[in-house]
Amino acid sequence: MGRLGKVDPSSYSQPELITTEHSAINWKVDFADTKLRGSVEHRFNVLSSNLDKILLDVRDIDVKNATLLAGGSEVPISYFISDPVPDIGQKLTLELPAGTAKGSLNIRIDYETASNASGLQWLNPTQTLGKKHPYMFSQCQSIHARSVMPCQDTPAVKFSYDAIIEHPTELTALMSAVIDKRESGKTYFKQTVPIAAYLVAIAIGKLVSRPLGENSNVWAEEGIVDACAEEFSETCTMLKTASDLCGPYVWKQYDLLVMPPSFPYGGMENPCLTFVTPTLLAGDKSLADVVAHEIAHSWTGNLVTNKNFEHFWLNEGFTVFVESKIVGRMQGDKELDFKMLSNLIELQECIRSQLSGTPELTKLVVDLSNCGPDDAFSSVPYIKGSTFLRYLEDLLGGPAVFEPFLRDYLKKFAYKSIETDDFKGALYDYFKDSDQKDKLSVIDWDLWLKSEGMPPIIPKFDQTLANITNDLANLWSTKTVDQLTNNPDIKKPVSVHQQIAFLGKLIEAKDIVELNEQKIDLLETTYNLKQSKNAELRFRINRLIIRARLIQRLDEIIEFANSNFRMKFCRPIYRDLGAWPEAKPRAVENFLKVKDEMMSVCAHTIEKDLGL
Repeated sequence: MGRLGKVDPSSYSQPELITTEHSAINWKVDFADTKLRGSVEHRFNVLSSNLDKILLDVRDIDVKNATLLAGGSEVPISYFISDPVPDIGQKLTLELPAGTAKGSLNIRIDYETASNASGLQWLNPTQTLGKKHPYMFSQCQSIHARSVMPCQDTPAVKFSYDAIIEHPTELTALMSAVIDKRESGKTYFKQTVPIAAYLVAIAIGKLVSRPLGENSNVWAEEGIVDACAEEFSETCTMLKTASDLCGPYVWKQYDLLVMPPSFPYGGMENPCLTFVTPTLLAGDKSLADVVAHEIAHSWTGNLVTNKNFEHFWLNEGFTVFVESKIVGRMQGDKELDFKMLSNLIELQECIRSQLSGTPELTKLVVDLSNCGPDDAFSSVPYIKGSTFLRYLEDLLGGPAVFEPFLRDYLKKFAYKSIETDDFKGALYDYFKDSDQKDKLSVIDWDLWLKSEGMPPIIPKFDQTLANITNDLANLWSTKTVDQLTNNPDIKKPVSVHQQIAFLGKLIEAKDIVELNEQKIDLLETTYNLKQSKNAELRFRINRLIIRARLIQRLDEIIEFANSNFRMKFCRPIYRDLGAWPEAKPRAVENFLKVKDEMMSVCAHTIEKDLGL
């Protein structure tokens, strides 16, 4: 494949020559043909004199016309689309008239999306909770905005947008923007803060809302909206805590949309409208820290953005770091450190299994010259990145010293797209005349950014809560069922987060004594796991059932895999089943049956995991 552009290996667009400043979107939503039809009008800023063509990213888009808009007149321009690159898309070339000057340039493209656009998911009524109306939503990160509209699909470019959406009158349309006005079957949106293309988002369904606070609502289907409002009732406290840490919130509105189960991620930080998975509905707010993560993105990712996905840790490492600080301020420092230690268990598992064949993707800064961002996606930028930031914070004097730097960094690069060297430069600039300046020479940047595997240095975390989970994992992995049955240590009260971490640790144990039906049964009864609504717990117990090779429970494992298509759960379950010869044929058969209900990014990665 090679690098498609100078600035971004995954985009044909040339932000060094031309950038998008504003996009006006006009879509008619066609549920019958599962297409968006309409146009996008881009206002470009031409940076290079005598530019003869504009290159945009597209994927399976049917372009009808391209028109140059100048001085009230419309001039058709020639265009052509290149052959597709697998998992990446195509190049749309728009030919410009000779002598195109620097400055503002407006072009409208009339087009329609493919019926199976990779960035859109269309659900028929039976796949929704209410069973009466269809539903559609988008997921443009990392590089799927190009399947929804011709654009500079690179986070190096940021633009404001407005949109007019025509949709069935009985349905509600929402976007990653503020609603400007509503008419019957038509909704108008405005996003005045410039954003990267991957943050353009839309959802349309039979949706209702409940208020969470001032300028904050939760949207969902009627059947679950009250449960959602209860589960996410701490949203405004999280938002206030994040603002105290990071500076003013610039996006006006913070709404949540609880998605259908086929949504492939835990959450997606679409501005003004965070999308979250329904697998967070545990009934006890124990998984709501995903909302803290998405709120943190309002600064780290959405306001200060990685220039390309090789530097994805600047989005995600910073966001996990801020998320853990929100948790720390709301629940205490022990919880903060426990969260970061639990993340390391997850990272270890990811490196051991998902990335075992591609160790180069365990680097903090990766090379995407021959790899699409979807294939590189893992927990490495999240957890190795946040661990690096915690290491820097401890080295430079703790939160009292580092948090003012964080605010300064976010202010300095607000509305910009940056690379790791920009962060490094900001760190040195900030501390170069301070008492901490000598500490800067201790940082081995190559070791942190370019070495493979686990973080090279693990900071000194408070182990109080983690010790309990380590002891439990040790107990359950080394003792027989008889030795455990009346052991008082297994009856000690532990939090849901400790249960999740201990089961994760158990999955990672090299050897588990007597991992059989009786031990799984004892685990389930001791911690009331059979009755649990907590998807993180159910996911881990299912992986242990697979490891115990309990073929008689394959039906319920498949049932869990079909209950949601969140990649965090689906991919490991399918990978585990794929490594179990007795179960693999059934796993493959099930996957082929349900893959059309999955989003493209989910189906594509599981296909690779199963070697299909």
